[in-house]
Amino acid sequence: MSRRKFLEAMGGAALAWPLAVAAQQPDRLRTVGVIFAATADDAEVQARLAALREGMAQLGWIEGRNLRLDIRWATTNPDLVRKHAAELAALSPDVIVSGSGTTTTALLLEATRTVPIVFAIVVDPVGAGFVSSLARPGGNITGFLLFEYGMSGKWLELLKQVAPNVTRAAVLRDPTIASGIGQFGAIQSAAPSFGLDASPINVRDAGEIERDITAFANSPNGGVIVTASPSAVQYRDVIIAQAARHRLPAVYFSRNFVTHGGLISYGPDILNLYRRTAGYVDRVLKGEKPADLPVQAPTKFELVINQKTAKAIGSEMPTALLARADEVIE
Repeated sequence: MSRRKFLEAMGGAALAWPLAVAAQQPDRLRTVGVIFAATADDAEVQARLAALREGMAQLGWIEGRNLRLDIRWATTNPDLVRKHAAELAALSPDVIVSGSGTTTTALLLEATRTVPIVFAIVVDPVGAGFVSSLARPGGNITGFLLFEYGMSGKWLELLKQVAPNVTRAAVLRDPTIASGIGQFGAIQSAAPSFGLDASPINVRDAGEIERDITAFANSPNGGVIVTASPSAVQYRDVIIAQAARHRLPAVYFSRNFVTHGGLISYGPDILNLYRRTAGYVDRVLKGEKPADLPVQAPTKFELVINQKTAKAIGSEMPTALLARADEVIE
């Protein structure tokens, strides 16, 4: 072989070698930050994380190969949530998933207006100032509604079904967040059509909740509706215990309350929302901007009933309601 042909052959091999190595290398590792206002031993939140992971895997994102999840467990302490949110933002991951609702999402936006954020469960992102509109978020954030305010009518309907004699509804809400004000407003507007008078109970601390529910229960024909908020989750056991103590029929926004002893819940399939969140993370990782991805509403809902609690408070569950339930806890 002539020297010229030898060099040409070697040059071709040198060009081919990097391409062959590149073809054998794994996909570029992408980092997704995930923050929960919970502890790592919270089984319910672990199930949500598993649903997110499942959704990512179905879309081809495999941890250790082309995906790294940086998961932060911030508890329900706002100062810790703020600290972890700032740390995640400073690391500039490809995307951050807000896994725990309005407060966590607000603190993430305090930390960054450039890193893409996808929220899994927020009640009123427009009212909270997170997005310009549901159709065109317009910033570095988008995600999924926990529910729309119109669901309040369903909670009122359920309360009348499980306790037809109820004429008063105590609505537990957080007045410090837009969704707490909005949920109560929607319930208050719809209540007269169900023959109910709605009054608010704030969920700011355990002592206040206990005093206010006790005072409400001193008059007859009362029932409770618990709206969505981080505070309601924080004081879940207090709320459930007070409803049981005063034998008050109570409707909750999440099945998590019913599995811990609450009477009945109606709300979105939370795990489905986390799987759908993975779809938006995938689209952002592939180059789409949160500003162009509309905020989406839930598509699957579930009705959960705790028959043990119903018997304890003397509530007779209608047969038709039990037949419609997605889960009945005996």
